[in-house]
Amino acid sequence: MALERIARTARNGFRRSPSGASTRTSEKDMLCEGASTRKYCSLPSLETDTRNRNFLYLSSISKVNHNSFWSRGIRSTPTYQFPSAERIVEESDSEYNDPKYPGLEATKPGEKPRVVVLGTGWAACRFLKGLDTKIYDVVCISPRNHMVFTPLLASTCVGTLEFRSVAEPVTHIQSALATDPNSFFYMASCVGVDTDKHEVYCETISKGGLPHEPYRFKVAYDKLVIAAGAEPLTFGIKGVKEHAFFLREVNHAQEIRKKLLLNLMLSEHPGIPEEERKRLLHCVVIGGGPTGVEFSGELSDFIMKDVRERYTHVKDYIKVTLIEANEILSSFDVGLRRYATNHLTKCGVRLMRGVVKEVHPEKIVLNDGTDVPYGLLVWSTGVGPSEFVKSLDLPKSAGGRIGVDGWLRVPSVEDVFALGDCAGFLEQTGRPVLPALAQVAEREGKYLVQLFNKIGAQNAGKALSLKDIPLGEPFVYKHLGSMATVGRYKALVDLRQSKDAKGISLAGFLSWFIWRSAYLTRVVSWRNRFYVAVNWATTIVFGRDNSRIG
Repeated sequence: MALERIARTARNGFRRSPSGASTRTSEKDMLCEGASTRKYCSLPSLETDTRNRNFLYLSSISKVNHNSFWSRGIRSTPTYQFPSAERIVEESDSEYNDPKYPGLEATKPGEKPRVVVLGTGWAACRFLKGLDTKIYDVVCISPRNHMVFTPLLASTCVGTLEFRSVAEPVTHIQSALATDPNSFFYMASCVGVDTDKHEVYCETISKGGLPHEPYRFKVAYDKLVIAAGAEPLTFGIKGVKEHAFFLREVNHAQEIRKKLLLNLMLSEHPGIPEEERKRLLHCVVIGGGPTGVEFSGELSDFIMKDVRERYTHVKDYIKVTLIEANEILSSFDVGLRRYATNHLTKCGVRLMRGVVKEVHPEKIVLNDGTDVPYGLLVWSTGVGPSEFVKSLDLPKSAGGRIGVDGWLRVPSVEDVFALGDCAGFLEQTGRPVLPALAQVAEREGKYLVQLFNKIGAQNAGKALSLKDIPLGEPFVYKHLGSMATVGRYKALVDLRQSKDAKGISLAGFLSWFIWRSAYLTRVVSWRNRFYVAVNWATTIVFGRDNSRIG
């Protein structure tokens, strides 16, 4: 009834005043406010009213989808297309076709140049750590606010280390992100790059904490550093993403730990069939690289030392199987590979050769038709380009990474650099694509930040100012060697500079001591070094914590 009264009042007002139809507030606008839950607002009574020719054109009013305005993150008064104002409305609509995001605009003359860094991995954080913030303002954009010390991540899955011991807040690595008025950290994902406008477009999902979901914004840059990392390779195998756990982030390790402890506790319940108990306690690791081998070794230690003492009812059921298509640790020396194979077998880890065909909720199927039931499945078969990297209209190197030249620049676009797991040398450089290793990413970050500080000192930090600036020697990577722990205070140290080169190779307790010493010194902060040392000592004296929280 209230709506009908409003409609009558509006009609009477329009009839009394010929100019009433040209006012900006129409009857439709009034009704829309009272019926905001409707997708469209319309007044058929007005469309059919032809008693006054001033209203003949109202039948051509087109409906506007209000939700479309909100989906762009813009609040707007509904607009209606009157024939007499078609040109104005079309111009207004074109503004929505080119969304106006809030954000940081381009730097002005006299201001410090702005470097935008995408990512908080090894390459990005090494770059951030060394950047001279007296020369540059820096903006870091990443969906996580910390760096993960990945070589020790496997130890957190079984309680050898606490999760905070391997996570370093990015604002501790570069304090300017927290203290400088023009430097920022934004917890968001980059969804697009406009290299012509020198802008990146980002979005974040706050689950109710922001006005719009997803919340979108833009950041203008003078120099862009893409260090967005990579994603686990699944080779398109059905069921991997749905049922397997990856091991690249702290939350991955947390989920693995919760699943492992849950299965241990569920297996002790009365009435559980023996076959089901065996399945629950079967831990399967796919991939025989350093991550898969180290996780298998940690699991073996956990079973031998902690499960046998604290889960005595099911201690004989828990098993670990490592499945690899070829040889484990294929980049290591042949003698070290044999040592690792023998040691893992002695520790109770079953090694299988095979290729996964399908992954089901409770079993995997290999190419030869073998079914392998599991309670916990960890997938560690290497990494590949992320969907974000694939979406960028930039040159690509072998494997789909962003292509770079010898100075880690992206050819064909100005002021864009890429490094870490998301970047690789282009074929025309004559260099091979470097492996996705932490030391590669760290060395690239160190090289690039020195380059940035050098060009910044020459007042070439602003956009489009690098053309006549000598960059010096290109990046050259020298491999420092590889290390991997295999459990029971044993590890492998391979100091050869390449797979076919000659060099020092060690295995055993001394290698384990070198492994721990080296990584303890490589942990980013003194705080985390202290945490790691205390955690290791606590584990030796009191054993691993088997509390399941969450």
